[in-house]
Amino acid sequence: MRCGFVALVGAPNAGKSTLLNAAVGSKVSIVSPKVQTTRSRVLGIGMHGRAQILFVDLPGIFTPKKRLERAMVAAAWNGAEEADMVAVLVDASRRVDDDTNGIIDRLKDSKRKAILILNKIDLIPYERLLELAARFNETGVFTDIFMISALTGDGLKDLLDKLAARLPEGPWLFPEDQLSDMPQRLLAAEITREKLFLQLHQELPYAIAVETEAWEEFEDGSVKISQIVYVQRPNQKAIVLGKGGSKIKSIGAAARVELEEILDRRVHVMLFVKVREDWAEKPDSYSQWGLDFNA
Repeated sequence: MRCGFVALVGAPNAGKSTLLNAAVGSKVSIVSPKVQTTRSRVLGIGMHGRAQILFVDLPGIFTPKKRLERAMVAAAWNGAEEADMVAVLVDASRRVDDDTNGIIDRLKDSKRKAILILNKIDLIPYERLLELAARFNETGVFTDIFMISALTGDGLKDLLDKLAARLPEGPWLFPEDQLSDMPQRLLAAEITREKLFLQLHQELPYAIAVETEAWEEFEDGSVKISQIVYVQRPNQKAIVLGKGGSKIKSIGAAARVELEEILDRRVHVMLFVKVREDWAEKPDSYSQWGLDFNA
């Protein structure tokens, strides 16, 4: 038996959450085209033969400017330092940016070896992939290079085979059928935040938060989940609500459908939108995500 932690690090939108969900075989981390969607550590428990691979999906690493961004990047590096293995994801379809180069430089400075995962190979010619692999190999940071598409699953088995073989020998830390250690209240809030991003796109600012305020169980097995959507300005509240409340109803309906599938029960989602200008400067906002307010 083998068991160990694999930290997934990379620049924003490299595909870490998509890879995590594919490796685990279920939705445990939210995904959207919006950068910095993942705000805190998300643990996904993947079973591969006799190995339990504990994937840690971490916030994207970039140059932070605001308090929340600093906390997210600090959480990403802390997770990488504590893991048994580090896997760096790179979006192969985009040019190598300063964020990715910064990750490599920090790994060099710490003398930490890593596995490189070139993701989104379905979007780039093979010759270009070989050029990228050669360039990254010259850094001396990577022990192995894998080419995958987290979206289609291409190359995923070879990656999992290698990770499983490299993990330390030892007992599993979680039951075989457990997919994550995320509390259901937080998972429900994250699902709703994903639907907000997906439905509002560029209309919605990054600075938005969802909190599960109440979780009420009923005798018939159903559950009522009451959540607060925090925005920073009144005009943002109007965007989230939509004309006659149409947008918030649509978001709630999308969240309900996915939560019913995940929880395997009837779900009622009640959403309330509140303006809280300083939510990103309140310590309690950070504690629910496991972030360090003073990072």
